[in-house]
This record gives sequence, structure tokens and C-alpha cells, in this order.
Amino acid sequence: MPTTRPRRSARLVLLAAAATSVVLLAGCASPGTGGEGDGPRVVATTTQVADFTDELAGEQVELTPLLQPGQSAHAFDPSAAQLLALGQADALVVNGGGLESWLDDAIAASGFDGALIDASTGIELAGTDEVHDEAAQADEHGDEAHDDDDHAHGSGNPHIWTDPALAEQMVANIADGLADLDGVDIEALRARESDYTAQLAALDDWIAENVAAVPADQRLLVTNHDAFTYFLSAYDVTFVGSVIPSFDDNAEPSAAEIDRLVDRIRATGVRAVFSEASISPKAAATIAAEADVAVYSGDDALYGDSLGQPGSDGDTYLGSQLHNARLILESWGVEPSALPDALRG
Repeated sequence: MPTTRPRRSARLVLLAAAATSVVLLAGCASPGTGGEGDGPRVVATTTQVADFTDELAGEQVELTPLLQPGQSAHAFDPSAAQLLALGQADALVVNGGGLESWLDDAIAASGFDGALIDASTGIELAGTDEVHDEAAQADEHGDEAHDDDDHAHGSGNPHIWTDPALAEQMVANIADGLADLDGVDIEALRARESDYTAQLAALDDWIAENVAAVPADQRLLVTNHDAFTYFLSAYDVTFVGSVIPSFDDNAEPSAAEIDRLVDRIRATGVRAVFSEASISPKAAATIAAEADVAVYSGDDALYGDSLGQPGSDGDTYLGSQLHNARLILESWGVEPSALPDALRG
């Protein structure tokens, strides 16, 4: 039986051929019909790194995001037009950390040979053992070892942006990469970096201040999948478990895993189960109902792998993190404090 990887590679070969056709047609077009500017062309993979890039560079670059709001970064097939944009890009900004498992195929299919800017550079990834140990510590029933390792991918959890302090490092990495591109005003770039970093620091302080008001043994969280490891670590929150026991939001929980999670929820006193905006809420709602706790879904779902649609609370990184923190605090019975000036507006 053929594996998933060759099927994806074969599809990308066909898309690459289609992209080549688009290039030939574009070459026949009249000058100026493409509407391109003078700045370097930058492609960004995830919605988060695209937002970081936009905050840093603004109109200095022609930015093309690959993933759209609500799309999963774990399983993605770029279109022929996106491969064309990638092949013509001067730089590619990636989350890194093993998140974009499809990236090597996309780069090969597109012929991209520009600068690769890895936002995860210098960031130590949390491993599978650390995530599963936290869940085991929250399990007062001493259940048998979980099967979660079957769902893990890569060498560590790639959801680094969920800790605003690590987001600062991601932003610094992206800014350094953009500074090396021809046509970028470095002074303006660094000024925007300084302003945005100050906002990220204010976000970190605000979340830490509000979480600290909750007794440590009441800081419990159940999410749709293992996307919030770095948030949990940053603010000393106990991970009770996830509906999908995996870093990958395309995995499926087994019946035994669902039963174990319901037992842990009941044993630990968790008050709510959080769905995520980019994942179906059905399983989270089922587990919450079985455990007789609240479920946060719809407009009250967390923003995990993807930012939200334009106009939503989570259409920017800062907005998504404020939304998440407010809802988590609310589930613990806490009224968040007023936002600092740096985060207003």
C-alpha cells in the first residue's frame, strides 16, 4: 500500500508543473499588470509568522501568507499559485520546529532559492515526555501509560508562539532575517521591532499578573490538542489533558483516551474544556458533556494553530493571545484586569 508521503510528493509534482505554466503565462502578460511593488517578495507559512512579518515590515515587503485563517499548519497542500509565489519569493518565513512537515516538498516543487528565515532559531523545543508527564501528574487515578507517543511528530512541540516571551524571540529572528534583504529600510524595521516587542512584553506581563491571582492548584487546562505547552510552562498552569492527545490536530483520540480524559477532568476539578477555532468542536463538546463541565467553542474557542478570520478577536497575534487569556481566566472565575496602555487601541 503506498504511503501518504509519496502521494503528497506526486501531487506537488503536478502542482509544480501547473506553477510552471502559470510562470510562462505571466511572462506573456503586459508589463505592470501584476500590480507588484518595489519591495522584496516575502512568503510566510503560518498565520502567526505572517502577522509578525507584517508588524515588522509593513509595506516595505510584498507579503504572501500561505496558510489562511482557520487552516491547519500540520496538513497543508499549497496551490499552484502559492507554489508560484514561493518560487518567485526573495525570502520565506517559517515557524520551524517541525511544524510545517510539508515544507520540504513545497520548496522542492516551487524551486524556491531565496533566504529562509526560521522563526524558531535558538528556541529549545519541549519534548513529548515533558507534555505527557504533566498530564500524568494531573491524573489522580494512576491510569496506565498513554498512547500519545503514537500521535507525536517531529522532535518536540512546535507551538512556540503560545508563550509571548518566545514570540519575542521569534520576532527578533524574523527581524534579523528581513534586515538582510535588499530594499529593506533597516532603521524603520528596527523601530517597528522595538515597538512591537514592547507590546509583546506588556502582553506577557499582563497575563502573568492575572494568572498569578489564581491559586496554583486551580490553574487547570483541557484543550483540543497539545498546542499550549509553552503557555502552560510560562504561567505555571497544569495541563490536565487534551481531546486530541497530540501535537498534530489531525490525529484522532481513541475511546480509551477519551475515557481517561473524562476521568481526569472529574478527578482534578477542571471546570471547562476548550475547543479551538480551527478544529471541529464536536469531540470537545462530547467530553465536556460526559464530564459535566462547560465547553468553550464557537466565538469562545481558543486560537491555537491559526489566527482568526478578519474582524474576529483573533485576527492578529496580540488579539488572539488576549482572547485566549481572557477566556481561560474566566473559566477559573477571574475577572481580568484592565489592559495596559501598550495593548489598547
